[in-house]
Amino acid sequence: MATRLVQINMKAHDEVALGDFWAKVLGWEISSEAPGVTNLEPVGFNYPDPSAVCIDLVVSSAPKTAKNRVHVDLATTSAAHHAEVVARLTALGATPADVGQGDVPWTVLADPEGNEFCVREPDPRHADTGPIAEVVVDCAEPRAMAGFWSRATDWTVHEVTDQQAVLRSAKGVGPYLRFARSTDAKTGWNRVHLDVRPYPGDDLDAEEARLLALGATAADVGGADIHWRVLVDPEGNEFCLLTPG
Repeated sequence: MATRLVQINMKAHDEVALGDFWAKVLGWEISSEAPGVTNLEPVGFNYPDPSAVCIDLVVSSAPKTAKNRVHVDLATTSAAHHAEVVARLTALGATPADVGQGDVPWTVLADPEGNEFCVREPDPRHADTGPIAEVVVDCAEPRAMAGFWSRATDWTVHEVTDQQAVLRSAKGVGPYLRFARSTDAKTGWNRVHLDVRPYPGDDLDAEEARLLALGATAADVGGADIHWRVLVDPEGNEFCLLTPG
């Protein structure tokens, strides 16, 4: 049994407007599986597929009070393309963001609701990832997170250091998942989190038990009647275990 990362879930005050922003950023199409939910995926995409990690935006009135612990990095192919992407995204409503990054070769922006993201410098590793180069998770111990998430999913570890751990789908396609060392403490529920899905034919209860045995814990969702499971990884980051499919 295994899961794979299929999407990130982002809370939004106006999920329709924010979904429109991100669809234009990525060149993706918009759908809605339910009221208050906006789904983004590549045009003609056959979900789920490891070639992309999709985005679900879910309406929420909760305020954003701290830097998100999960964000996306966007790929660029040259210095000129980097400048072009930053200019285009700024015209769409993105704004410069200071998260203490200092003098770095990438650009940090925030979307219209303040969610941080990066436009990365050109990197050959990102040549075939699609518009999202990496999904980045802040963490205290990248090595430990690589150990948990490489067993929780069937993704392959590409790099592990004291500063970061990098995973990618075993199929060798789609964005990377990077755990980056951070000293920032987690405060409250993450506004952006990972969603993983078991494969068709797998059992949801058995997969939940497997993840709990690896070190995940069950999150308190206050008795909500939902058909998926909300878990917490060993560093306290919430993630959803979706139904097999």
